[in-house]
Parts: sequence; structure tokens; C-alpha cells
Amino acid sequence: MEFEELTEKIIKCAMDVHTALGPGLLESVYRECLFYKLCKTGFYVEKEKPLPLIFEGVNIDCGYRIDLLVENSIVVELKSVKKIEDIHLAQILTYMKLGKYKVGLVINFNVLSLRDGIKRMVNSFPSSV
Repeated sequence: MEFEELTEKIIKCAMDVHTALGPGLLESVYRECLFYKLCKTGFYVEKEKPLPLIFEGVNIDCGYRIDLLVENSIVVELKSVKKIEDIHLAQILTYMKLGKYKVGLVINFNVLSLRDGIKRMVNSFPSSV
């Protein structure tokens, strides 16, 4: 499945969750519900996937976790905040760089229309990073 098609299906599932629950809940609630919905749809999803940090050749356990990793290729970071800030975009880009993932989604459920809370990110880092 192409990245664009995959992200569209993830967004559709997120919209279903948002329509059912609305804004204002904790991020953890949206993570559990989206995880359930994606799995029910037939996707392979890892929740709170550990993200190793290699520094100077040493694996450093910093406790970083990807909210959802879909089909071993799409990083999904969930938020329930007033608005997506630059630091949220920097966070997902860093996760994508560390994990060598090409595509990511930041989904903020604390909005009236979920379309206003979605940012699609594409890894532009060189493949050697």
C-alpha cells in the first residue's frame, strides 16, 4: 500500500474516533480508541513503540515511545492540545529521523474539526542519517 493511501486510511479512522468522541478528552483515550479502530480495520499497529536512541554507537534508553506505528512505516503522534505547535512537528521529525521512517502524522484531537488538527510530515533527511 502506498504511503498516501495508507495515511488517508489512518486519517479516516481518526475521523471516525473524533466523530464518536469529540474534542476535550485525554490523549491516552484517543490513542486507545484509534489503536482499536486501526486494528479492527486490519492494520498492523504497535502502540507506544519504544524508540531507541543511538549516541556515539551506544544504545541509550531514554524512554522515547512512538504513540502508534502503523504497518511498520507510518509514525502517528497523537495530541490533545489547544493547537499543534512547532515543537510537536519537531518531535515527530526527530522520531522519524531516529527510526528512519519516511512519513508521519501529527493528529490533534482537541479541535472542533479534525481536518484542522492533522499535519502530514515527510522525512527529508538523507538516507544515511
